[in-house]
Amino acid sequence: MSDPVAACFPRASGTLGSGSEGSSPVTAQTDTGTPAPGLEPPLDTPRGPSLGGTVRLALVVGALGVVFGDIGTSPIYALQTIFNPGDPHPVPVNSANVYGVVSLIFWSVTIIVTVFYVGLAMRADNDGEGGIMALITLVRRHPVGRGRKAALTLAALGIFGAALFLGDSMITPAISVLSAVEGVKTVSSGLEAVIIPATVVIIVLLFAVQKRGTAVIGGWFGPIMCVWFGALAVLGIGGIARNPGILRALSPTYAIDFVFGHFGIAFFALAAVVLAFTGAEALYADMGHFGRKPISRAWLFIVFPSVLLNYMGQGAMILEDSANVSGSFFLLAPELLRIPLLVLATAATVIAAQAVISGAFSVAAQASELGYLPRLRIAHTSAQHFGQIYVPWINWLLMASVLVLVFAFRTSEALAFAYGMAVIGTITIVSLLFLYVARIRWGTPKWVLALGGGLLLGIDLLFLAASSTKIVHGAWLPLLIGLIAFTVMVTWQHGRAVVTEERQRREGPLQAFVDGLRESKRKAASVPGTAVFLGRGKDTAPLALRSILEHTCVRHSQIVILSVETQPVPRVPDEERLVVDALVHDRDAIIHVTARFGYMETPDVPTALRAVEPEQSEGRELDLDRAVYYLSAIQLRVGRAPTMAAWRKHLFIATSHITADAAEHFKLPRDRTVIVGSHIEV
Repeated sequence: MSDPVAACFPRASGTLGSGSEGSSPVTAQTDTGTPAPGLEPPLDTPRGPSLGGTVRLALVVGALGVVFGDIGTSPIYALQTIFNPGDPHPVPVNSANVYGVVSLIFWSVTIIVTVFYVGLAMRADNDGEGGIMALITLVRRHPVGRGRKAALTLAALGIFGAALFLGDSMITPAISVLSAVEGVKTVSSGLEAVIIPATVVIIVLLFAVQKRGTAVIGGWFGPIMCVWFGALAVLGIGGIARNPGILRALSPTYAIDFVFGHFGIAFFALAAVVLAFTGAEALYADMGHFGRKPISRAWLFIVFPSVLLNYMGQGAMILEDSANVSGSFFLLAPELLRIPLLVLATAATVIAAQAVISGAFSVAAQASELGYLPRLRIAHTSAQHFGQIYVPWINWLLMASVLVLVFAFRTSEALAFAYGMAVIGTITIVSLLFLYVARIRWGTPKWVLALGGGLLLGIDLLFLAASSTKIVHGAWLPLLIGLIAFTVMVTWQHGRAVVTEERQRREGPLQAFVDGLRESKRKAASVPGTAVFLGRGKDTAPLALRSILEHTCVRHSQIVILSVETQPVPRVPDEERLVVDALVHDRDAIIHVTARFGYMETPDVPTALRAVEPEQSEGRELDLDRAVYYLSAIQLRVGRAPTMAAWRKHLFIATSHITADAAEHFKLPRDRTVIVGSHIEV
């Protein structure tokens, strides 16, 4: 039987170029023309907020409402968890231990958050984006010589850290809201029955407003958090005034004496001390939402002093009476003010959940860009800041997971055992990635990394070892969540590479394809009208175009091969919207069009194509009122090739089903959109 390709035109041959493509090659699946996951943006692509050397007050307030809720609400439960008599390894309440614990909290937060995250890690950004996924991009971008294997190993470790952060994003809203609502027990023990229902209602409302966008939410939450941090400071000062001796805990000698003098107690206490800096990674991951300067200044001048004063005040209360351990935060307030404080704390913990939710959006979006997740529908919610996004699929997945955790654990104390493991695991991996970037990208001397990095990693590993003692008491949960997320991401990345290779082989170079089509156009019947084929770039022939010609030997009198690019600016001027290329030949009625849209724009393909001038389309106007749009759709099948285990193949195919719909995304007319399917085995 003759080859249908040879019957109409010769199959293109040659080697595929390395140009960028418009979409993930695996999308159960259609070409979309969006930037290809796995292809890092150019180094000079401006993605973060531009402050022009001035930090706007609105950004600082917005950062308070989004970034610092998690770490800013830790005083509600951190100290009482450390001294919790129900802990498997309780810390006895006595003067020496109180001084030691408060000092340890102060110096841990200072070193890990202030020095490492704010002072160092936030300088390692990927075009304005922060967080562990940004570090993974930098690690992958700078492998050299023998360091390539180390870079790939660290990148894989970083993916596991990102997976742990997603686990943290599920636990934080549950424990934060539960811990605040549980404050009703200090008002009346009869209100205990409302804790779970109230928590569920608050969580559902929180996730329901995410579509409003980070800027709007920050505008709502920022003023509340200003009041919250003011209350933390005032309550802390009141507690300190009752026992000023607690200020001696600022000396590192108390922390050192507690750790090395009472190591058998202090080691287990470290697992709960982690709760004092649980929002550190979210602080870094949210950098793309507001920028480094607003976050740094808000931390140094507002958040850090406020939480420090509050921990000191609670320590003073416990020194006064060991019975104050239970509910030490709420007991700082006079009895008449406890109900208002309870309301404020509940609002603050809702905002605490916001920090990791926003961070999870950033991590998921960056993971999609790097090719570790499918193309997700991402809504940009700010015309000023590229990093302010809303990812619906991640939002609803997190909400369902948080509600399951609330119903399963039911108390913040039960969740606290599970909480710290994800946090310190992610922090340790971030430290490793940062040290690699500091050496490879910045050329930091080895002796500096050995001293500073050795100290930092020593502290991280000590906390990690302590947290591992809680595995049987609940810390297994974030590890399990992280392992599941890690498996999904690496499976997608590997399967995507397999399908990309096969798809590139089938597509072939675009120019060679057009040359062959021109040479054999007498063998292909021509029908009137315009056909628009959405492709993944200018280097490969869309599978839909090849399939139509293979199976029908018919071509339209006008053919437009279209790629869509999303630019890192809010809107693209009309005069810069289109780039038209005749692909060498100017009389074959085949052109390539690149349509550029800003991240705040809806990519309306039919409207954009109306700007193509007749002289750009070989002297003929495009008939867009009757144009037919073709999308290439790939149906994935489990094959026999030993590309990966059978269960991973099924997981890969299942994951592909969450990909966003291309026809809707590009505003294509449904009655004139044709989806041409192809099968690829994995």
